[in-house]
Amino acid sequence: SKLTNLGHLEMTWRSRVHFHPLLVRILHKSRLRYYGKPEKKMDMPYQAYFEVADGSGMMSMVLWNSLCPEWYHSMKVGTVLLLAKYAIKTSYPFKTHPTPGDSQMKRFATIEISLNVRDPPTEISIIPEEMVKPEWGLPEVKYRFITRSELDDLPHNHSCDVIGLVTFVGRAERARKREHSEDFWLYRWAHAIDGTSDQPFILELFATSQPDVFERIHPMTYLVCTQMRVIQGLTENPSRTVYLTTSNESQIFITGWHQGQPYTKDAKVKNFIQWMKSQCEADQIKKTVIGGYYPFPRPPDSFLKY
Repeated sequence: SKLTNLGHLEMTWRSRVHFHPLLVRILHKSRLRYYGKPEKKMDMPYQAYFEVADGSGMMSMVLWNSLCPEWYHSMKVGTVLLLAKYAIKTSYPFKTHPTPGDSQMKRFATIEISLNVRDPPTEISIIPEEMVKPEWGLPEVKYRFITRSELDDLPHNHSCDVIGLVTFVGRAERARKREHSEDFWLYRWAHAIDGTSDQPFILELFATSQPDVFERIHPMTYLVCTQMRVIQGLTENPSRTVYLTTSNESQIFITGWHQGQPYTKDAKVKNFIQWMKSQCEADQIKKTVIGGYYPFPRPPDSFLKY
């Protein structure tokens, strides 16, 4: 069929009602959002954002309502989609934006693709990776992996991806989303090492839309976290307090989930695997810890400093 591209859509969308099909690759994926309210009677008030791209640039795509339970888990980072009968809307101005792995990629920020069950009923097809042709010009998924030795020099709120061997994982804890609110965030602390520093990555992992992974983070698993944010210098001794926290677009993967993921081709991921092959598993197991209360950042040694 005749295809269009994202750049052409941005130029012509106001003058059209029906759009030609789109062929895009998913580069980023947000957590699933539930926006139901007691007074609004909606069957499936769900929403998820994706960043999709073709040869012309990158644009947001929104999956709505009952399409979420049907498609959300099939739409992975790296998946190629053929979209037909979609709608185009002006962008929601307050949504979060992931940091693209390719800083040269053009971002179309004024509009977004809207996928609905009706008005119009979107047709979604997933193209298997082995059928994707180079001449389609779809961009590859790119990452921003850092090592632990690089972390201390990065600015606050910098976006990055990390891989490491889990040496500590804390119990799941809850924090109120807002004061006096009945809603909670679920999170846990983890430490991961990559052999480039004596210090581990300190990771604050909020439950994303991957409960099967979040619950199974154990010591000695290979942990990959994407779209993490650097939190720098909460106290006078910043080297003790730098840590990473998940963002709205973070994805978490552990041993058993890595196969076929686009990051397996990344040079820093390959370097980590080589380092792990040189380690004695029994020695590493002795250093691992699980569970317990983990106060962070740690309070000062004395009340005077406090």
